[in-house]
Amino acid sequence: MNQSIARSQESDIFGLLYGFRFRPGEPAREVDSATALECLSNPADPVEFIWLHLNLAHASCERWVKTHLELPDEFLEALHEGSRSTRIEHVDSALLAVVNDVVFDFNRVSTDIATLWVCVRSNLMISARHQPLRSVDKLRSSVQHGELFRSPLELLAHLLRDQSEVLAQFMRRTSISVDKIEDQLLSQRLSNNRTELGAMRRVLVRLQRLLALEPGSLLRLLHRPPHWLLEDDLQELRQSTEESALVISDLTALGERIKLLQEEIAANLNEQSSRTLFTLTVVTVLALPINIVAGFFGMNVGGIPLSTDPHGFWILVALVASFTFIAGRWAFRKSRDY
Repeated sequence: MNQSIARSQESDIFGLLYGFRFRPGEPAREVDSATALECLSNPADPVEFIWLHLNLAHASCERWVKTHLELPDEFLEALHEGSRSTRIEHVDSALLAVVNDVVFDFNRVSTDIATLWVCVRSNLMISARHQPLRSVDKLRSSVQHGELFRSPLELLAHLLRDQSEVLAQFMRRTSISVDKIEDQLLSQRLSNNRTELGAMRRVLVRLQRLLALEPGSLLRLLHRPPHWLLEDDLQELRQSTEESALVISDLTALGERIKLLQEEIAANLNEQSSRTLFTLTVVTVLALPINIVAGFFGMNVGGIPLSTDPHGFWILVALVASFTFIAGRWAFRKSRDY
């Protein structure tokens, strides 16, 4: 067994999905866990840094992190806490970030959301997840295609921009579905649109709640940044968060549009129900004189009028027709009033 295969198996044993070593002005090189630990212990260049992406579903991953990496306790606690809202915090000499990413199928709307925990130091960026994220795959693709990064915080800012792009793609597909439903509404062709719109709105509300960056954590970071952060890095982070805020704003607008469509569809359905009930009411009113007359003359008692009159039948027909005509005019006049 050669050395490369041994290192690949070692990385898999500890739950390392992939790692990269960055130097200023050079494309990143992929490293395994042993090489990454060696570079962190004895850095050849003080400005180089490492990015390690870990799989928390691996049984040995968290134990390996606690043993070999000096990370803040808050990062390890965040892996198990209930709150997964997107945020960036300054903890001791590191940055702790929680990033949520939508996981969706191109053929249907999905409510699956994956969470990524990130810890950033001056020479290291650790990202850990349970489920695959689209934004992390986009960042990995950028790194593999030779894009240059000067610091771990620039990597984090790029990750936030990739998250915004993934969310924008989801919104575009949702907007297309909403446009089709709106066209059906305008053409009076309603089917199961209420159910579909309800599912879309639930997804958007959940995304808005989890993907919106906590403004307080970002303000605290920008006002009191770590000493090792460069001004260019802070500017990159500020721009990426502004882009995320714009996407969240569009997400809110799309949710309001779906809400208006739901109200319009509900109003149309209520109007259809009112018309149906009115039709049934008219039929009942028109049949009322006939039922009353038939009830009276169907009694097997003496003294029934017109029983011996040869024109009695036609007299009753004329009376019933007159009452029916009067009831019909009254019912349709009420319909015009509404």
